[in-house]
Amino acid sequence: MKTIGFHIQKGGVGKTTVSGSVAFYLASKGRKTVIIDGDPQGSASTWLVGKRPGVKYELADVLTGSAKAREALFPLSEHLSIIPSFGKGGGLKNYAEGPLLDEPFIFLDLREELEKAGFEFVVYDLSPGMSRLERCIILSFDEVITPFTPEFFSLDGLDIFRDELKKIQKSYRREVQHSKIVINALNQSFRRHTLITESFRAMPYQLFIIPQDSHLAEAQMVGKTIFESDPHSKSAQPIRDLAEAIAGD
Repeated sequence: MKTIGFHIQKGGVGKTTVSGSVAFYLASKGRKTVIIDGDPQGSASTWLVGKRPGVKYELADVLTGSAKAREALFPLSEHLSIIPSFGKGGGLKNYAEGPLLDEPFIFLDLREELEKAGFEFVVYDLSPGMSRLERCIILSFDEVITPFTPEFFSLDGLDIFRDELKKIQKSYRREVQHSKIVINALNQSFRRHTLITESFRAMPYQLFIIPQDSHLAEAQMVGKTIFESDPHSKSAQPIRDLAEAIAGD
């Protein structure tokens, strides 16, 4: 089983969009996949679960022992499930500010439970912070992938994130791979986007570029991924390439 997440200490870069789309594509290829909404605001849950009936438990219930992981799994398709989080009530936020202090390895425990359930991929969506919650979740990853929008301060953001990742790895003595970055919403007609992209190309990372595509946002508005709403959209193939690279296909 492989556990991955998309993270950077900045909002609005497409973490939720990319993580949900990658997870959907992996599942569409018959790979048993679960999305875990590790963002207390629950953006991925709002997008993918919406107002669907039958949601009984969420991530906070699993972490506090009120439910087993298998009980909190909400099916989205044949091979795709989500363990949701919802901002209302603040369950995940409250857990992160209290009991998590004494349970820093709880997400590694959750990982083991999901592996026993037969999942091949666990994909986390996180908030843009770097609090105790994000640190403990990242600790459970095999790989973290950093998404950016092509703006000048993205370069500084990468340096800050790398420093924080090194601290996590040193503190907990666990290696987390960080070899892929994603530039999201690239508009090649903007010279500044081209210049920033060239700077990223010079770095020792595998680079994936998702072009600016209004179809991505339109798909989310109706609770779908790009592969359900417009699989031939210009953003779909780069996301496929990213998912296949994650899977090692």
